[in-house]
Amino acid sequence: MAASVKNNPDVASDPTVEVGFGESTAVSDGNTNTKRGLKSRHTQLIAIGGCLGTGLFVGSGATLAKGGPAFIFICYVTVSILVWMVVTAIQEMASYLPIPGGTIGSYASRFVSRPLGNAMGWLYWYSFGILIPYELTAAGLVIEYWPSNINVGIWLTVMMVIIVCLNLLPVGLYGETEFWFAGTKIILILGLLLLSFILFLGGGPSGERLGFRYWQDPGPVNYWLVSGPPGIAASFFGTLVTSVFPFTFGPEMLVVSAGEMQNPRHNLPRAASKFFCRLMIFYVGGVLAIGVTCPSNNPDIIAGNANAKSSAFVVAIVNAGIDGLPSVVNAGILLSALSAGNAFLYLTSRSLYSLAKNDAAPKILMKCNRYGTPWVSVAISALFIPLCYLNIFESGSIIFG
Repeated sequence: MAASVKNNPDVASDPTVEVGFGESTAVSDGNTNTKRGLKSRHTQLIAIGGCLGTGLFVGSGATLAKGGPAFIFICYVTVSILVWMVVTAIQEMASYLPIPGGTIGSYASRFVSRPLGNAMGWLYWYSFGILIPYELTAAGLVIEYWPSNINVGIWLTVMMVIIVCLNLLPVGLYGETEFWFAGTKIILILGLLLLSFILFLGGGPSGERLGFRYWQDPGPVNYWLVSGPPGIAASFFGTLVTSVFPFTFGPEMLVVSAGEMQNPRHNLPRAASKFFCRLMIFYVGGVLAIGVTCPSNNPDIIAGNANAKSSAFVVAIVNAGIDGLPSVVNAGILLSALSAGNAFLYLTSRSLYSLAKNDAAPKILMKCNRYGTPWVSVAISALFIPLCYLNIFESGSIIFG
């Protein structure tokens, strides 16, 4: 029985079946079960596009200023390899047990110990949840790039309503919106990589070839906190720590979506197998691009104000003298922030749902609507979002940091 279930993708994709340790157990279609509405094309783009947010497009500028082009490149390669190892490990667990409510915490509870799993579950819930207002705060800072008399709080309210509604509707609709959001972000990063390559070769309006000029002046690495060798060491480890953030929760997004994915034992390994290549192209390629097109001593990225002007990509475009394009890039960054906030609300609500399924939270959090969406968990998790209203004050960039 165990072997037949394990090798049968139709059984694994059946929304009325939970798969245990190689066994199938029929469960009711009551109001506590999510539904498998994520298609293969959804998971392919969600796997990488869902976590492409302001950490890469905006926050990488401050990281470049801290470590210089060499350190940020080395650190992104290192973190990419580590993330690939994590993806390789957890996709095997999630493919073997693609159960509704399956998260890192639930697998830790099953394979290690229940206290560890419960602790990880609550930690992930908080970590996912606090990133929702973080992304919306970043979106508010990007909106301020365009002069307007409209209070930023109104825009934040509109974005908050959008992501809450998307997470209350069928998961297939969430997958469809994230498919197009992620596709737009991938087009944006590919366009920026192509533009950087053109500027590298001297194809900008001035015809000036950049090459590796900024690796020579101001130099490949920077000092941080102190001068001399200790300052270089501090710069490297500080850059390594801040380089982790743009990769935030990409592997976890794969695991959580497995519980609502069609035919997970087929689609999940396919999505995970392409993860490393996408990391190297989008993340490592992205920081290599900003390292050759933006000087690490630029005042805007050193200030670390986390607004649209502090994006290393925008700084490179402005320095190249390309008019109009910064607004296009900032529109893409705004969309990426909205998409990431949407994805983090999905992750945090499913973490709370998983805790309830594992008897680590009140059972009412398992309650689903007719679309199979755990609406109580979504509503509770959405309580993080109003923190973004702190952005209506001038200290919004401090809150972002």
